[in-house]
Amino acid sequence: MIPLKANIPRHTPALVTWVIFLGNVLVFFWQLRLPTAYQTALIYHYGLVPARLSDRTWAIMSGYTSSGVETFFTYMFLHGSIWHFALNMWVLWIFARNIEDVLGHTRFALFYLGTGIAASILHFIVDPLSTSPIIGASGAIAGVMGAYMRLFPHARVVTLIPIFIFPWIVEVPALLFLGIWFFIQIASGFAEWASTGQSGGGVAWWAHVGGFAAGWLLIFVFSRGRPCRYCYIADRKHYEKTT
Repeated sequence: MIPLKANIPRHTPALVTWVIFLGNVLVFFWQLRLPTAYQTALIYHYGLVPARLSDRTWAIMSGYTSSGVETFFTYMFLHGSIWHFALNMWVLWIFARNIEDVLGHTRFALFYLGTGIAASILHFIVDPLSTSPIIGASGAIAGVMGAYMRLFPHARVVTLIPIFIFPWIVEVPALLFLGIWFFIQIASGFAEWASTGQSGGGVAWWAHVGGFAAGWLLIFVFSRGRPCRYCYIADRKHYEKTT
């Protein structure tokens, strides 16, 4: 499922979303200009490699000179392919602007980075001995999606669902779209675990789960005291629809 558009209006410019978007663009195109060997080295050095932190003997033998704690942050600004990059940036653009509208610029920046770090922490907990790097903004974007599910469950998301070679475009409630997406991440994570005994064999499912859950939980804290038009806040038990 690929989201195409959501129907919640915005009332402030999405400055931080733009900064995040442009920052990812600059980093990605800088990656593309590097020789292949340097691109690989960059991903292994600044992507999150759990074994680098959990197995210092392996890390030293593999040439890592630092603990790599910073990679819980840096991993979210690297991407492995044009498709990986484009899809992440598109989903960011669909959902993040409304969350920034609710939180304001500073709170949104802290929220985005916090959920991205939470995503990487869960991935590390699930598979601490993995020697494969994870990269990409999808953990932090999953946090934005979790927040969107809590704030705007009644929003309508225009969704592209490819059926073989035929595109099916349908409008669905955000609660349904995001709920199905979250279920797919959990199911895929368990399926990969059951078949290989590991996680992250190409897609960091548990990072997505961790980011989404963190976003769903933390948005209540970050949005406290902020006006929220068109929002449903679980603790308020009502749906605001003001103009």
